[in-house]
Amino acid sequence: MTNQTSTSREELDANKLTALDEEALFGGRPPVGGTDSKGKKVKGHRPSARTRARAIIKHTILILAALIMIYPLLWMIASSFRPNDLIFREAGLVISSVEWENYPNGWSALSEPFSKYLMNSAIVVLGCILGNLVSCSMAAYAFARLEFKFKKIMFVLMLMTIMLPIHVIIVPQYIMFSQIGWVNTFWPIIVPKLLATDAFFIFLMIQFIRGIPKDMDEAARIDGAGHPRIFLQVILPLMVPALATTAIFTFIWTWSDFFTSLIYLTNPSNYTVQVALNAFIDSTGESNWGALFAMSIITLVPVFLAFLFGQKFLIKGIATTGIK
Repeated sequence: MTNQTSTSREELDANKLTALDEEALFGGRPPVGGTDSKGKKVKGHRPSARTRARAIIKHTILILAALIMIYPLLWMIASSFRPNDLIFREAGLVISSVEWENYPNGWSALSEPFSKYLMNSAIVVLGCILGNLVSCSMAAYAFARLEFKFKKIMFVLMLMTIMLPIHVIIVPQYIMFSQIGWVNTFWPIIVPKLLATDAFFIFLMIQFIRGIPKDMDEAARIDGAGHPRIFLQVILPLMVPALATTAIFTFIWTWSDFFTSLIYLTNPSNYTVQVALNAFIDSTGESNWGALFAMSIITLVPVFLAFLFGQKFLIKGIATTGIK
Protein backbone atom coordinates (compact mmCIF):
# COMPACT_ATOMS: atom_id res chain seq x y z
CA MET A 1 0.00 0.00 0.00
CA THR A 2 2.82 2.34 0.89
CA ASN A 3 4.59 1.60 -2.39
CA GLN A 4 1.43 2.34 -4.38
CA THR A 5 0.93 5.62 -2.52
CA SER A 6 4.52 6.73 -3.12
CA THR A 7 4.24 5.76 -6.79
CA SER A 8 1.04 7.75 -7.25
CA ARG A 9 2.63 10.75 -5.55
CA GLU A 10 5.63 10.55 -7.86
CA GLU A 11 3.36 10.38 -10.90
CA LEU A 12 1.38 13.38 -9.62
CA ASP A 13 4.57 15.36 -9.03
CA ALA A 14 5.79 14.46 -12.51
CA ASN A 15 2.50 15.61 -14.02
CA LYS A 16 2.74 18.88 -12.12
CA LEU A 17 6.28 19.45 -13.34
CA THR A 18 5.22 18.73 -16.91
CA ALA A 19 2.32 21.13 -16.59
CA LEU A 20 4.57 23.83 -15.15
CA ASP A 21 7.05 23.35 -17.98
CA GLU A 22 4.28 23.63 -20.55
CA GLU A 23 2.93 26.76 -18.91
CA ALA A 24 6.38 28.33 -18.92
CA LEU A 25 6.86 27.38 -22.56
CA PHE A 26 3.59 28.94 -23.63
CA GLY A 27 4.01 32.14 -21.64
CA GLY A 28 2.06 31.11 -18.55
CA ARG A 29 -0.75 29.51 -20.54
CA PRO A 30 -0.90 25.75 -21.11
CA PRO A 31 -1.13 24.41 -24.68
CA VAL A 32 -4.36 23.36 -26.32
CA GLY A 33 -5.74 20.25 -24.65
CA GLY A 34 -3.16 20.49 -21.84
CA THR A 35 -3.47 20.67 -18.08
CA ASP A 36 -2.60 23.36 -15.60
CA SER A 37 -0.30 23.00 -12.58
CA LYS A 38 -3.18 21.52 -10.56
CA GLY A 39 -3.80 18.76 -13.07
CA LYS A 40 -7.07 20.18 -14.40
CA LYS A 41 -7.79 20.16 -18.11
CA VAL A 42 -8.08 23.58 -19.67
CA LYS A 43 -8.84 24.88 -23.12
CA GLY A 44 -5.40 26.40 -23.45
CA HIS A 45 -4.15 29.06 -25.80
CA ARG A 46 -4.30 29.00 -29.57
CA PRO A 47 -1.95 31.25 -31.55
CA SER A 48 -3.76 34.17 -33.10
CA ALA A 49 -4.25 34.59 -36.83
CA ARG A 50 -1.69 37.41 -36.84
CA THR A 51 0.91 35.16 -35.17
CA ARG A 52 0.30 32.38 -37.68
CA ALA A 53 0.51 34.84 -40.57
CA ARG A 54 3.81 36.20 -39.30
CA ALA A 55 5.21 32.69 -38.95
CA ILE A 56 4.14 31.78 -42.49
CA ILE A 57 5.64 34.96 -43.94
CA LYS A 58 8.88 34.50 -42.01
CA HIS A 59 9.33 30.89 -43.10
CA THR A 60 8.45 31.75 -46.69
CA ILE A 61 11.10 34.47 -46.79
CA LEU A 62 13.69 32.14 -45.26
CA ILE A 63 12.90 29.37 -47.75
CA LEU A 64 13.14 31.78 -50.69
CA ALA A 65 16.44 33.16 -49.40
CA ALA A 66 17.80 29.63 -48.99
CA LEU A 67 16.75 28.73 -52.55
CA ILE A 68 18.41 31.87 -53.92
CA MET A 69 21.65 31.05 -52.09
CA ILE A 70 21.71 27.39 -53.11
CA TYR A 71 20.60 27.95 -56.71
CA PRO A 72 24.14 28.53 -58.11
CA LEU A 73 25.25 25.23 -56.61
CA LEU A 74 22.25 23.41 -58.05
CA TRP A 75 22.87 25.03 -61.43
CA MET A 76 26.52 23.93 -61.34
CA ILE A 77 25.46 20.36 -60.55
CA ALA A 78 23.01 20.42 -63.45
CA SER A 79 25.60 21.99 -65.77
CA SER A 80 28.08 19.24 -64.97
CA PHE A 81 25.76 16.90 -66.90
CA ARG A 82 25.19 19.23 -69.88
CA PRO A 83 27.12 19.46 -73.16
CA ASN A 84 29.37 22.50 -73.44
CA ASP A 85 27.21 24.19 -76.06
CA LEU A 86 24.13 24.08 -73.81
CA ILE A 87 25.63 25.12 -70.47
CA PHE A 88 25.17 28.87 -70.91
CA ARG A 89 22.06 28.55 -73.03
CA GLU A 90 20.03 26.86 -70.30
CA ALA A 91 19.73 28.90 -67.13
CA GLY A 92 17.29 26.51 -65.49
CA LEU A 93 17.84 23.26 -63.67
CA VAL A 94 16.11 21.07 -66.24
CA ILE A 95 18.63 19.10 -68.30
CA SER A 96 17.51 18.67 -71.90
CA SER A 97 20.52 16.59 -72.96
CA VAL A 98 22.66 14.58 -70.54
CA GLU A 99 26.42 14.42 -71.10
CA TRP A 100 27.77 11.69 -68.82
CA GLU A 101 31.25 11.99 -70.30
CA ASN A 102 31.98 15.26 -68.48
CA TYR A 103 33.16 13.40 -65.39
CA PRO A 104 35.54 10.89 -67.02
CA ASN A 105 36.75 13.56 -69.45
CA GLY A 106 37.39 16.02 -66.65
CA TRP A 107 39.21 13.39 -64.61
CA SER A 108 41.81 12.94 -67.36
CA ALA A 109 41.63 16.30 -69.17
CA LEU A 110 44.82 17.77 -67.69
CA SER A 111 48.42 16.60 -67.80
CA GLU A 112 47.86 14.52 -64.66
CA PRO A 113 44.81 12.56 -63.51
CA PHE A 114 42.63 14.62 -61.22
CA SER A 115 43.36 12.17 -58.42
CA LYS A 116 46.91 13.55 -58.42
CA TYR A 117 45.63 17.04 -57.59
CA LEU A 118 43.32 15.66 -54.92
CA MET A 119 46.29 13.90 -53.35
CA ASN A 120 48.38 17.08 -53.47
CA SER A 121 45.63 19.01 -51.72
CA ALA A 122 45.26 16.25 -49.14
CA ILE A 123 48.98 16.40 -48.35
CA VAL A 124 48.92 20.18 -47.98
CA VAL A 125 45.76 20.12 -45.87
CA LEU A 126 47.06 17.39 -43.57
CA GLY A 127 50.33 19.23 -43.02
CA CYS A 128 48.55 22.51 -42.30
CA ILE A 129 46.13 20.87 -39.87
CA LEU A 130 48.89 19.15 -37.92
CA GLY A 131 50.96 22.33 -37.91
CA ASN A 132 48.13 24.48 -36.59
CA LEU A 133 47.07 21.96 -33.95
CA VAL A 134 50.57 21.58 -32.54
CA SER A 135 51.90 25.13 -32.77
CA CYS A 136 48.73 27.07 -31.98
CA SER A 137 47.86 24.91 -28.97
CA MET A 138 51.35 25.36 -27.51
CA ALA A 139 51.30 29.11 -28.11
CA ALA A 140 47.83 29.37 -26.59
CA TYR A 141 48.93 27.47 -23.48
CA ALA A 142 51.89 29.81 -23.08
CA PHE A 143 49.69 32.92 -23.26
CA ALA A 144 46.96 31.47 -21.04
CA ARG A 145 49.00 29.80 -18.30
CA LEU A 146 52.59 31.07 -18.29
CA GLU A 147 53.98 34.37 -17.07
CA PHE A 148 56.89 35.90 -18.95
CA LYS A 149 58.26 39.30 -19.90
CA PHE A 150 56.48 41.34 -22.54
CA LYS A 151 53.58 38.89 -22.50
CA LYS A 152 50.92 41.56 -23.01
CA ILE A 153 52.90 43.29 -25.74
CA MET A 154 53.43 40.02 -27.59
CA PHE A 155 49.75 39.17 -27.19
CA VAL A 156 48.72 42.50 -28.73
CA LEU A 157 51.19 42.07 -31.58
CA MET A 158 49.84 38.59 -32.18
CA LEU A 159 46.28 39.91 -32.39
CA MET A 160 47.37 42.68 -34.75
CA THR A 161 48.49 40.09 -37.28
CA ILE A 162 44.83 39.12 -37.73
CA MET A 163 44.25 42.50 -39.37
CA LEU A 164 47.26 42.08 -41.67
CA PRO A 165 46.21 41.05 -45.21
CA ILE A 166 48.14 38.22 -46.81
CA HIS A 167 48.84 40.42 -49.84
CA VAL A 168 51.05 42.62 -47.66
CA ILE A 169 53.43 39.82 -46.71
CA ILE A 170 53.24 37.60 -49.79
CA VAL A 171 56.08 39.40 -51.63
CA PRO A 172 58.69 39.22 -48.83
CA GLN A 173 57.60 35.66 -48.11
CA TYR A 174 58.04 34.69 -51.75
CA ILE A 175 61.51 36.26 -51.87
CA MET A 176 62.53 34.43 -48.70
CA PHE A 177 61.21 31.05 -49.82
CA SER A 178 62.70 31.55 -53.27
CA GLN A 179 66.14 32.12 -51.78
CA ILE A 180 65.74 28.98 -49.68
CA GLY A 181 64.73 27.02 -52.77
CA TRP A 182 61.24 26.09 -51.61
CA VAL A 183 59.30 27.55 -54.53
CA ASN A 184 57.34 24.87 -56.40
CA THR A 185 57.15 22.73 -53.27
CA PHE A 186 54.56 22.35 -50.53
CA TRP A 187 56.87 23.72 -47.83
CA PRO A 188 55.95 27.43 -48.21
CA ILE A 189 52.34 26.50 -47.49
CA ILE A 190 52.93 24.02 -44.65
CA VAL A 191 55.94 25.40 -42.75
CA PRO A 192 54.31 28.71 -41.66
CA LYS A 193 51.58 26.67 -39.97
CA LEU A 194 54.26 25.02 -37.82
CA LEU A 195 55.28 28.44 -36.51
CA ALA A 196 51.90 29.44 -35.03
CA THR A 197 51.18 32.11 -37.62
CA ASP A 198 47.37 31.81 -37.45
CA ALA A 199 46.53 34.24 -34.67
CA PHE A 200 42.82 33.51 -34.93
CA PHE A 201 43.28 29.92 -33.80
CA ILE A 202 45.69 30.95 -31.04
CA PHE A 203 43.15 33.41 -29.69
CA LEU A 204 40.38 30.81 -29.94
CA MET A 205 42.40 28.30 -27.92
CA ILE A 206 43.45 30.92 -25.37
CA GLN A 207 39.81 31.65 -24.66
CA PHE A 208 39.12 27.95 -24.26
CA ILE A 209 42.06 27.33 -21.92
CA ARG A 210 41.07 30.29 -19.76
CA GLY A 211 37.76 28.54 -19.18
CA ILE A 212 39.52 25.52 -17.67
CA PRO A 213 39.86 25.88 -13.87
CA LYS A 214 43.42 26.47 -12.71
CA ASP A 215 42.75 24.12 -9.80
CA MET A 216 43.39 21.25 -12.19
CA ASP A 217 46.83 22.67 -12.94
CA GLU A 218 47.57 23.07 -9.25
CA ALA A 219 46.49 19.50 -8.51
CA ALA A 220 48.77 18.19 -11.24
CA ARG A 221 51.61 20.38 -10.01
CA ILE A 222 51.23 18.94 -6.50
CA ASP A 223 51.68 15.49 -8.03
CA GLY A 224 54.98 16.66 -9.47
CA ALA A 225 53.88 17.52 -13.00
CA GLY A 226 55.62 20.29 -14.89
CA HIS A 227 54.26 22.44 -17.67
CA PRO A 228 54.85 19.86 -20.45
CA ARG A 229 52.99 17.18 -18.54
CA ILE A 230 50.19 19.55 -17.51
CA PHE A 231 49.77 20.63 -21.11
CA LEU A 232 49.80 17.11 -22.54
CA GLN A 233 47.85 15.23 -19.88
CA VAL A 234 45.54 17.85 -18.37
CA ILE A 235 44.88 20.71 -20.78
CA LEU A 236 45.15 19.04 -24.17
CA PRO A 237 42.53 16.30 -23.55
CA LEU A 238 40.05 19.00 -22.49
CA MET A 239 40.69 21.04 -25.63
CA VAL A 240 39.05 18.60 -28.04
CA PRO A 241 36.26 21.02 -29.11
CA ALA A 242 38.74 23.83 -29.76
CA LEU A 243 41.13 21.50 -31.56
CA ALA A 244 38.30 20.12 -33.70
CA THR A 245 37.20 23.65 -34.58
CA THR A 246 40.75 24.54 -35.57
CA ALA A 247 41.08 21.40 -37.68
CA ILE A 248 37.79 22.00 -39.51
CA PHE A 249 38.49 25.65 -40.25
CA THR A 250 42.04 24.85 -41.36
CA PHE A 251 40.77 22.10 -43.64
CA ILE A 252 38.15 24.30 -45.30
CA TRP A 253 40.40 27.35 -45.68
CA THR A 254 43.41 25.41 -46.94
CA TRP A 255 41.40 23.21 -49.30
CA SER A 256 39.73 26.30 -50.80
CA ASP A 257 42.91 28.40 -50.95
CA PHE A 258 43.75 29.38 -54.51
CA PHE A 259 46.00 32.41 -54.18
CA THR A 260 48.81 30.89 -52.10
CA SER A 261 48.96 27.72 -54.19
CA LEU A 262 48.98 29.75 -57.39
CA ILE A 263 51.96 31.81 -56.18
CA TYR A 264 54.19 28.97 -55.01
CA LEU A 265 53.21 26.00 -57.19
CA THR A 266 54.25 26.36 -60.83
CA ASN A 267 54.80 22.74 -61.82
CA PRO A 268 51.51 21.14 -62.98
CA SER A 269 52.37 17.93 -61.14
CA ASN A 270 52.30 19.89 -57.86
CA TYR A 271 49.00 21.68 -58.45
CA THR A 272 46.34 21.57 -55.78
CA VAL A 273 42.71 21.14 -56.81
CA GLN A 274 42.01 24.88 -56.92
CA VAL A 275 44.90 25.60 -59.27
CA ALA A 276 44.00 22.52 -61.32
CA LEU A 277 40.44 23.79 -61.76
CA ASN A 278 41.83 27.07 -63.04
CA ALA A 279 43.73 25.12 -65.69
CA PHE A 280 40.41 24.12 -67.29
CA ILE A 281 39.81 27.75 -68.29
CA ASP A 282 41.34 28.57 -71.66
CA SER A 283 41.99 32.20 -72.55
CA THR A 284 41.19 31.44 -76.20
CA GLY A 285 37.57 30.67 -75.33
CA GLU A 286 37.78 26.90 -75.79
CA SER A 287 37.25 26.12 -72.11
CA ASN A 288 35.83 22.74 -71.20
CA TRP A 289 33.09 24.04 -68.93
CA GLY A 290 31.33 20.72 -68.50
CA ALA A 291 34.50 19.03 -67.24
CA LEU A 292 35.27 22.06 -65.07
CA PHE A 293 31.89 21.92 -63.35
CA ALA A 294 32.14 18.15 -62.95
CA MET A 295 35.51 18.38 -61.21
CA SER A 296 34.25 21.32 -59.15
CA ILE A 297 31.50 19.10 -57.76
CA ILE A 298 34.07 16.45 -56.85
CA THR A 299 36.20 19.13 -55.18
CA LEU A 300 33.27 20.29 -53.05
CA VAL A 301 32.52 16.83 -51.68
CA PRO A 302 35.36 16.75 -49.07
CA VAL A 303 34.42 20.21 -47.79
CA PHE A 304 30.79 19.21 -47.50
CA LEU A 305 31.67 16.02 -45.63
CA ALA A 306 34.06 17.85 -43.30
CA PHE A 307 31.39 20.35 -42.33
CA LEU A 308 28.68 17.69 -42.10
CA PHE A 309 30.56 15.41 -39.72
CA GLY A 310 32.35 18.19 -37.83
CA GLN A 311 29.40 20.51 -37.36
CA LYS A 312 28.80 19.39 -33.77
CA PHE A 313 32.40 20.03 -32.76
CA LEU A 314 32.45 23.28 -34.71
CA ILE A 315 29.44 24.73 -32.91
CA LYS A 316 30.61 23.46 -29.53
CA GLY A 317 34.11 24.81 -30.01
CA ILE A 318 32.93 28.28 -30.99
CA ALA A 319 30.32 28.39 -28.21
CA THR A 320 32.72 27.35 -25.45
CA THR A 321 35.44 29.79 -26.49
CA GLY A 322 33.24 32.86 -26.54
CA ILE A 323 33.97 33.60 -30.22
CA LYS A 324 30.84 35.18 -31.70
